[in-house]
Amino acid sequence: MKPTVLIIEDNEQNMYLLTFLLEQKGWTVFQAVHGRQGIDLARQHKPDLVLLDIQLPELDGYQVAALLRQDPSFQTTPIIAVTSHAMVGDREKCLAAGCSGYIEKPINPDSFISEIEKFRTD
Repeated sequence: MKPTVLIIEDNEQNMYLLTFLLEQKGWTVFQAVHGRQGIDLARQHKPDLVLLDIQLPELDGYQVAALLRQDPSFQTTPIIAVTSHAMVGDREKCLAAGCSGYIEKPINPDSFISEIEKFRTD
């Protein structure tokens, strides 16, 4: 069975690039463009991995990560922040909100898949 990933990203170009890279490697991709939609899709599809932008409309990525972690079915699901927030303390803030990891934007297409593969639990 193909691994599944939920991308929660409001930038169309970033969504396209992430989706393209993941589908090329055999992932099934679900897409959400804002936090509330992301939570709904996560509960509906139970993805193997969540890629989460931090700057989102409605609920930001910190809120989304915290809400997903409150759901028992997402206690161990890897949630990776993919964000342009790259200031001192931003990584720690993402991890404190419930993210399992942190990847800075712009992503490196050559290393992106290997970066997220290390978070897979299946």
